[in-house]
Amino acid sequence: MATRIRLRRVGRKGVPLYRIVVADKEAPRDGRFVATIGTYDPRAKQPADKVQLDQEQAKVWIARGATPTDTVRSLLERAGVLAAQKA
Repeated sequence: MATRIRLRRVGRKGVPLYRIVVADKEAPRDGRFVATIGTYDPRAKQPADKVQLDQEQAKVWIARGATPTDTVRSLLERAGVLAAQKA
């Protein structure tokens, strides 16, 4: 099973709120998922409040082969889970 770490929208219309989830690559965006490892609130006032993440779980899933999407990769880099990669 190929897994992705991606965002799952849970906020109401006009108020975006996302959960950072581990899901099968083939599952729909807001469909079935394996685990929830954090939340992302793009409208939070303080930068520290934007991302709430279980860093240990994120590291475990990455070690298992889960690949983050581009957006989640940048969030993980900001949280210090992934080292910023030079292109």
